[in-house]
Amino acid sequence: MALTVEKNPEAELDTNSYLLNIGPSHPAMHGVIRIIARLDGERIEKVEDIEIGYLHRAFEKSCEQAGWNNAFPYTDRLNYVSPLINNCGYAMAVEKLLGLTVPERCEYIRVILSEISRITDHLTCIAASAMELGAFTPFIYFMKAREYLYELVEEVTGARLTVSYVRVGGVKADLPDGFLDKVNPAVDRVLDVVEEVGQLLTRNRIFIDRMKDVGAISREAAISYGFTGPLLRACGVGFDVRRSTPYHVYDKLDFDIPVGETGDNYDRYLVRMEEMRQSARIIRQAIEQIPSGAIAVTLDGQPMTGAEMVLAAEKGMTADLPFRMAVVDPTLGGTEKARKDAIKVHQPGVSLPAKEDTYGNIEGLMNHFMLIMDREGIKPPAGEAYAAVEGGNGELGFYVVSDGSGRPMRVRCRPPCFPLMAGLGEMLEGGLMADVIATFGTINMIAGELDR
Repeated sequence: MALTVEKNPEAELDTNSYLLNIGPSHPAMHGVIRIIARLDGERIEKVEDIEIGYLHRAFEKSCEQAGWNNAFPYTDRLNYVSPLINNCGYAMAVEKLLGLTVPERCEYIRVILSEISRITDHLTCIAASAMELGAFTPFIYFMKAREYLYELVEEVTGARLTVSYVRVGGVKADLPDGFLDKVNPAVDRVLDVVEEVGQLLTRNRIFIDRMKDVGAISREAAISYGFTGPLLRACGVGFDVRRSTPYHVYDKLDFDIPVGETGDNYDRYLVRMEEMRQSARIIRQAIEQIPSGAIAVTLDGQPMTGAEMVLAAEKGMTADLPFRMAVVDPTLGGTEKARKDAIKVHQPGVSLPAKEDTYGNIEGLMNHFMLIMDREGIKPPAGEAYAAVEGGNGELGFYVVSDGSGRPMRVRCRPPCFPLMAGLGEMLEGGLMADVIATFGTINMIAGELDR
């Protein structure tokens, strides 16, 4: 009797993996990222490559071609969702090079506006991530909440997104009168929306299934890639630049560093939600502690516009000009002499003079002219400096080198997005094709910061 062996029909099937390009034209890739994934059916076997560089704008070389203060509009366009934090990081690096300590009120102003920006950053990240998973309602709610904060930013800086508010040695102008009274009500309204969205998402069965145990990365792998920010803290590592190397007045403020456990997409969501509450806590403390603005001169007579000051100076009527209040454009309110000492350093070679001096006497006009003249301006001593701040996505660092001239010899940015994108492949491998969008959204990749 002959022995027959039945063949397994499935063993004869020839299954092949295939490559799939995800982006850059895919809407969820924002037109700036290309992921080359090897798929077996719907499962990602391997991420062959993650291609970046579609939005390279030569940020560093552009800064090197401009003056030290002229780089601020370029920093706005790094993480353009929270540009005020970018402004502060670059200013701190140049101030370190100059050996400057900015006035305490200026430090509080920077902290308040940085934390407002951090909340707008997290609102945008969570809103976009939820929308890409099909939850459109949280997107609408968070965009509404973001408007409350953008209105505050616009009142201070005159712009919503590309603010260019910070200066080396200070800020462009003091806070408008009555501004601090508006902050807490706006923050309260934002937190109400955060709690409302939390009720929609945090225990939502569909949202949890899409986020829990998806895109996870180990604590060790995150550290080896150089992760910082919410993604590292979601892995259980409580590293935060504001706490590890405090800058400005963060060491005087009480706040907690939220951490996760598993390093998955759900933990990243929870960390960002709690960070918004902690930012609100920081803002409230800063408002309570901020010192009042210094009064540098005794004001006498009626306020004058800049044009009136110029006309008076042309006629030689300059005796009382230094004691007049300058009435300037609303976006420059707070630059007058009465407030200058509280928001800028006392160095003519670094900070622009008050408008009263620019319009009212030749010394102020010459000082202003020299600081804005091409190849003149601020001239730090030869040397190098590095300063880092806690950005919306993690440690945002600036390394600057000076040769003693009016332009930086070298500017280098440490973008927090770059290490996160380096680890994206490991987070995607083994997961489903549908999880690519969920995981990529939690990274909060901002191409202006990533590609520079």
